[in-house]
Amino acid sequence: MAAVTFCVTASHTERLDRFLADQLSLSRTVAARLIADKRVTTAGRPLRASVQLERGTVVAVELPPDEPPPRSYAPPSSPAHRDLTFVYEDEHLAVLDKPAGLVVHPGPGHWDDTLVNVLVGRGTALSPGGAEGRPGIVHRLDRDTSGLLVVAKSDLAHRRLARLIEQRKVARVYAALAWGHFAQTPVVIEAPIMRHPKDRKRMTVLAGGRHAVTRAAVVARFAQTDLLRVELGTGRTHQIRVHLAHVGHPVVGDREYAFGGSRRVTASERHAAERLETLAPRQLLHAALLSFPHPVTGARVTLRSEWPADLLPPLAEAAADPSLLAQRNPLQYLGFFASDE
Repeated sequence: MAAVTFCVTASHTERLDRFLADQLSLSRTVAARLIADKRVTTAGRPLRASVQLERGTVVAVELPPDEPPPRSYAPPSSPAHRDLTFVYEDEHLAVLDKPAGLVVHPGPGHWDDTLVNVLVGRGTALSPGGAEGRPGIVHRLDRDTSGLLVVAKSDLAHRRLARLIEQRKVARVYAALAWGHFAQTPVVIEAPIMRHPKDRKRMTVLAGGRHAVTRAAVVARFAQTDLLRVELGTGRTHQIRVHLAHVGHPVVGDREYAFGGSRRVTASERHAAERLETLAPRQLLHAALLSFPHPVTGARVTLRSEWPADLLPPLAEAAADPSLLAQRNPLQYLGFFASDE
């Protein structure tokens, strides 16, 4: 592991994540990750991303070993996911309805079968302004989470979208079916998130993690579950799934953060809950609404995505309403978008 040490000579600096990115020629994303992983210290003490350094401060940065770069951004050889649904596109950005099962950007185990590869194969221009291996990627969705995702096509759009997200001016609203019933609604879940100390592929709520805020409101209450409208206050990895599991209401169908799943349901409802669980092909979590000021024109862009077809059977089972299977707009039918009208 390489280490870099430098002394601040300016009378004052801007916030650390921006200053570090400038000093070491890193992307903001990489600089923020180094800080979040407590690899940026002074006198052995980790520094926060928002801190402004004084002249004479000695900063030490531990740089992790280089990861192997993606082999290429060539389109995947498999035809799967080549037909993407775009709900908005102009010369600055594109918003697509990501299908479940598609990884967003190249990484270990997925160098040539990601959304980035598909977009490159489609001929979509992507801003190079993101982290290495993530051209155009402003925010992410988990592999098995479907729904609306914005990508930047120009550097200007990328910088401004990143700033809008940082300033909490991008509304990212999800529909989730969660086990059990919330005693109060709406609720604000505020709990720090970090990588699990024993399983680096999973996240967990733990003191010392990154600040994370999730807002959830009950849209419909069923026998064993609640249909939730969930809005991100921050954008941490697996945030909604981790936070809902943390408060005792894991997402139905979530294999990583089940925390008991159907076994949490009272004995009298257990059989019905187990049947519901068998109908869930993946976590019942969908990015249903995206709203933001256009990074170039300033015009408000508001887009919706209905509940996906593969998750209709478990939703109909949870609601005990077979008519949902024939509904073209089940979320609208259940009142999910009512507060946006």
